[in-house]
Amino acid sequence: MSIEKLNPFFAPTYENFPKGRTISLVVLRTSLSELILRTEGTGEPMCREFIQAGQADKQVVQRLVMTKRKQVAPERRKGREHLRANNLLRPNKEGSPCALNTNAPCEMCIDCFLYGFAAGGGGAQKSRIWTEDAFSVLTATDTLGDRTINALFENGTMRDEKGNASTALNTSEYIKPGVHFLDIVTLKDVTADEFRYIVGNILLTSRYGAVSSRVGRMENQILGIFGGIAELPSSLELVQAVHDEFTASNKPLEHPLDNGELIEATKNSISGWSNRRGISLQLSDEELAAVIADVDRHWADTEREAFLKRLDESYEPFRQMGEAKKGKNKKKETVEAGN
Repeated sequence: MSIEKLNPFFAPTYENFPKGRTISLVVLRTSLSELILRTEGTGEPMCREFIQAGQADKQVVQRLVMTKRKQVAPERRKGREHLRANNLLRPNKEGSPCALNTNAPCEMCIDCFLYGFAAGGGGAQKSRIWTEDAFSVLTATDTLGDRTINALFENGTMRDEKGNASTALNTSEYIKPGVHFLDIVTLKDVTADEFRYIVGNILLTSRYGAVSSRVGRMENQILGIFGGIAELPSSLELVQAVHDEFTASNKPLEHPLDNGELIEATKNSISGWSNRRGISLQLSDEELAAVIADVDRHWADTEREAFLKRLDESYEPFRQMGEAKKGKNKKKETVEAGN
């Protein structure tokens, strides 16, 4: 058994209309280097919110926030790298290759079918990967530091040829290595291969946030997979439950937080979620490991190209329907112009 237990929650093929099949992932994101998560330019503070510490602990604390776009954008680009490498990004209406943030998606590639698009001409596809803000387990006070950035001259020192000292460029906040964010990702009406593609993007993406060519290393771990007809509790509820789990067991909530203890507390917190309304399945640890192994096998060098091409071909009936519709509209416009 690898992935078969999730079959009741997979769509047999891609469909235009939702049918209520939901697979949810519990994801632990851990910073492995300094990390910058902000919505403004250089020198702005990290994204953070004042929220209740736990569900039982009512005190208000400030936690770091990894916004949904900061999660999805790098993962989407990771998938598109491999689509581009295998010539699976299709040309848009202008004949240019499909690209993000250009207002001219191709509307026909794997990325467009899964992550959605909004075209200026009126076309749109809603994403079937639902995300939300991920919150840090520890407070902002425990997980932030300041870094002063200096300008070096070409001789590699902070003094020029005349001995004049360089001045500091700015002081900027950063998130420390070893900071944990808990996240819920919900997949709506996906096929088995679409599931493998999405999970592969999450597990293979290793850089997030600003200045990702220098900092921003992260590791993603999937701690739980659920199936049902409804969403799981939110990322905020999960972080609060984990906070209460630590408090109840008198374990210290301080940086650096023990990774093993956090995983244990998270699994304890989600162990009863399969009893919630609309959730009917939670994979065991062994079943979860088998699913991850199945995803890794499909993304391996020996199988990746065949896997991606098989997924791409699964959309061909809908591409043909789209082309037929376009041809019919073009014929109608020609007739009207002739009249």
